[in-house]
Amino acid sequence: MSEPEAGALAETAAEAVFRPVRTGNAFEETVERLLSAIKLGVVARGGRFPPERELAARLGVSRITLREAIRALQEAGYAESRRGRGGGTFVADVPPRPSRAEAQRMLQRTGADLEDLFTFRRALETGAAVRLAEEGLDPDGGRLLAERLAAVDEAPIEDYRRCDTVFHHTLAELTGSASLTGALAETRMRINDLLNAMPILARNLEHSGAQHRAIVAAVRDRRPEDARRAVGEHLEGTEALLRAFLA
Repeated sequence: MSEPEAGALAETAAEAVFRPVRTGNAFEETVERLLSAIKLGVVARGGRFPPERELAARLGVSRITLREAIRALQEAGYAESRRGRGGGTFVADVPPRPSRAEAQRMLQRTGADLEDLFTFRRALETGAAVRLAEEGLDPDGGRLLAERLAAVDEAPIEDYRRCDTVFHHTLAELTGSASLTGALAETRMRINDLLNAMPILARNLEHSGAQHRAIVAAVRDRRPEDARRAVGEHLEGTEALLRAFLA
């Protein structure tokens, strides 16, 4: 895929996160948006957030509110500020990992039911893969998906979650539906809050990698039912692990 086209897809993900704040509590929602950018890999570990003036404008908040939100992320260990030339706000190289108890509290604070979250995610991700398999991928889309798959397979443990998230998000982006991409970004952020509390096991990664390859093959070969089945089997494994971990 050409650089302009790949950049457009990356911008789609950024737009899903850096959209105007809606609620009355601008500070809390700004913190949530910045955390989403980190957890969804919109801004990678060690990467820099957009300049303060630009970011405040995109989120529709004052620069004072944005600075307070950034300070909260710094205090929690998710971000750091660097001064001088090339300075700005950067994602921490090693963000903190929540405990199981904290993951349970996160779920309670959102008011989301775990099974409802699983059902919604399954509908979104299955729908994206089936749609792509029905419509087919153009050569650029096929190359991009293959690149994202390779990035997950080759990712070191500490960067696995981010690359996995980018892979799944790419399936939604390639449908061309901004609504689907935005909904999946929000749902994946909630799922990642829970996944980040779990240890990553090598055996699980091997199994997950095989399932990723099955999804890509079904999409590439235009086999919608196989795509549906592959996504379902993949998500079932994640759901089972999270149920056991949060029990």
